Amino acid sequence: MSAFAAVVDALFADPNIGREAIYTSDGGAPMLVRVVSRQADAISDFGDARLWSETTRIDLRVAEVPAPRPGDRIEIDGEAFLIQGEPVRDRERLVWTVDLRPA
Repeated sequence: MSAFAAVVDALFADPNIGREAIYTSDGGAPMLVRVVSRQADAISDFGDARLWSETTRIDLRVAEVPAPRPGDRIEIDGEAFLIQGEPVRDRERLVWTVDLRPA
């Protein structure tokens, strides 16, 4: 295991950063995973206007969820979300960042 992978595992395991969630692939069985929330706002340019929107993004470890897909379901603290858009992996190929929308 690389030093970077060990740090990622420690961050996800930290109770102040990582949270438990239930991940269910489309047609699959639910499984318990750890996630890191990134609930940042997004500002998009549209012509001369700038639009603000709330976003819900999370990070998933590739070791737990090797191939997340749009439409897969994630439940965090009793709130259900669906993955929208294509998940993006980090440069080290250890973490997926996914955009969510309410289910």
